[in-house]
Amino acid sequence: MGGFAQFWGRGDALAHGVSILLLVMSVSAWVLILWKTWVLKRAQADLSRAVPAFWAAATLEDGQQAIRNFDRDGVLSPMLAAALAQAAPSTLESAGRRESQLTRRLRDALHGVLRQLQFGQVLLASIGSTAPFIGLFGTVWGIYNALATISAAGAITIDKVSGPVGEALIMTAAGLAVAIPAVLAYNIFGKMVGSLEAELEGFAHDLREMLSSHSE
Repeated sequence: MGGFAQFWGRGDALAHGVSILLLVMSVSAWVLILWKTWVLKRAQADLSRAVPAFWAAATLEDGQQAIRNFDRDGVLSPMLAAALAQAAPSTLESAGRRESQLTRRLRDALHGVLRQLQFGQVLLASIGSTAPFIGLFGTVWGIYNALATISAAGAITIDKVSGPVGEALIMTAAGLAVAIPAVLAYNIFGKMVGSLEAELEGFAHDLREMLSSHSE
């Protein structure tokens, strides 16, 4: 911490800007990580209860109520609403077969739910990929400023160089400290969303088959 304080004291506006940017990226990443962990865990819990409750219902109305009771984040409700919706008369949608209409509406609803579940993934990927380079830039700039200051002061010795250079290297470590949690979280969340997507696709397929058979 003392090294960073010395680096901050010796740094110019650009070095300060890089430090603040890394701090903002770190805070944003951790807020997003904690929030998405809570959201995806809750979505997994809701799916594990809502889907069995829907298929165990005696009627479609009871199944809808079961979905409303357990689907707190609106993961299944849009798909069920899309499946039960009716195409507007005298439109191209209404001209298609019932099965095709169901498939299209369920596909669109599924894509909407997946966009909801994937929210924040781009930010995590961006932080994970850019933070090391931002930290490296801060290090290079800090070393340049340190050498320029030492050169202007007169004689250059290893003692005068090692301190400022070591302090500047803190920025590289800071960039890695910001990037590593973001990359790990991105990979973990990607796996969780993929698992949820598989379950949602299975539910959509089964729902389509049930409604198609009832319409025959």
